[in-house]
Amino acid sequence: MKISIFHANECDKKKCTAFKLEKTKRAKLFYNLNQIPKGAIVLNPFSSKAVSMEDREAVIKRGIVGLDCSWNKVSNSSKFFNLSKYHRSLPFLIAASPVNYGKPSTLSTVEAIAATLYITGFKDESIDLMSTFKWGHTFVELNYELLEAYSEVYTSGEVVKIQNDFLNQNNHK
Repeated sequence: MKISIFHANECDKKKCTAFKLEKTKRAKLFYNLNQIPKGAIVLNPFSSKAVSMEDREAVIKRGIVGLDCSWNKVSNSSKFFNLSKYHRSLPFLIAASPVNYGKPSTLSTVEAIAATLYITGFKDESIDLMSTFKWGHTFVELNYELLEAYSEVYTSGEVVKIQNDFLNQNNHK
């Protein structure tokens, strides 16, 4: 599985999951946006289309690109959004990293990539990727039911429906 990460050098290297993925040879980092592999699934929280099983072939053929940058500094009009037609957002999930533990939709780069792998049917690869981190198993455990549900449907629309049903159900508790 080809995993690439655009790194904007905006984080603490000691806490950065992207650097650890590169160090363990599980991902290739690059620092120029022009190096994004053509046709790869680019994880982008501003994308209107959620990752789903229909992205599986692109993941197999072209891989996944994580964007490791401060999303607080990126706007919708940013240069990120003209790079690929394969931008995908992730549905609702809860962070397990020590930096953002328990925060909804505030995933580390490795969590975003692992979620994409899981949702597109590469569950073993997702779990293996997370095993690089002491806290990695917690991500799958915290999100198991949602990850399973997202991976059992085919389209982005179906993933979004599961997410919305879950959020509506939990808002009424």
